[in-house]
Amino acid sequence: MLQREGVRLTHVFDTHTHADHISGAGALRDHTGCDYVMHENSPVGCVSTRVRDGALLLAASIQIKVMHTPGHTRDSICLILSDRILTGDTLFLDEGGAGRDDLPGGDAGAHWESLQRLLALPDHLIVYPAYEYHGHEPSSLAMQRVRNPHLRPRSKDEFAKYVEDLKLGPADWMKDVLKANYSCARDPKAAWIPADLPACELKGTLPQGANEQQVASITAKELKKRLETQTPMLLLDVREPSELSGELGHLDQIVNIPVGAISKRLTELEPYRQQEIITICRSGGRAHTAAQILIQAGFPLVQVLAGGMTAWRKLGYRVTDGNQPAPY
Repeated sequence: MLQREGVRLTHVFDTHTHADHISGAGALRDHTGCDYVMHENSPVGCVSTRVRDGALLLAASIQIKVMHTPGHTRDSICLILSDRILTGDTLFLDEGGAGRDDLPGGDAGAHWESLQRLLALPDHLIVYPAYEYHGHEPSSLAMQRVRNPHLRPRSKDEFAKYVEDLKLGPADWMKDVLKANYSCARDPKAAWIPADLPACELKGTLPQGANEQQVASITAKELKKRLETQTPMLLLDVREPSELSGELGHLDQIVNIPVGAISKRLTELEPYRQQEIITICRSGGRAHTAAQILIQAGFPLVQVLAGGMTAWRKLGYRVTDGNQPAPY
């Protein structure tokens, strides 16, 4: 394309170290002699120019300002031009939200701080993310304030809980991609990568079609009544094991499979396929995701505990604290 258009490539920017594809930047630098630019925190070995927050670069006649926006990764940057902002994975469009924060170097608190910096920029800037999985057209930062769930008003702690309740946990193959990019792999097949998967979104490693599944819910009050009548059901807690003995505790007789492992452990749930399954987490987000995965896999009787263990505890219902069972 460069030869056909008769242009010279002067710069190639990576907005962050990628976990879902092999970067072409190193190969472009080899072929063209261009300047390969990343943030100074980048672990990528073949970067030629490492920039700091606030750096001004001139590419031909275009002035580009660098904003360090950690969160998705430690080395994430956004590139601000006069009429647009290239947001990398710091901000996607509309319901896409933003890049996940559960990969190596991810930090939800840092991501919140970065989003506050974006919100302080002029509303007219058009948002161009690194990915657009859903066919949305770039729109203004003002429009994203309205449409993008990541930009809803929240405290840092509220944002961290929001992200925590959506995460799936990193897919093993993504760790291999990161290692390949750290070492500047030139081979696009240096790591196995599933095709057409929006992997860097919060729910990006969901099985195809799962994110569209509609899920029914059950309130804590109704679940308590049904447990008292000993209605047969599977209580599937999809939090991390360490959370079960935390302040919220857990219900007695649960099966614990973290949401990030559900897709790989469906065979363990096969005996319960025709039984009612109640998915449970801290406040409902991960449980909703787990239910979507199960419904997509053909489990017909799945509901989410609305509000999760937070709602259960607010009603004063008893739990197991991780050591000794207690009555409901």
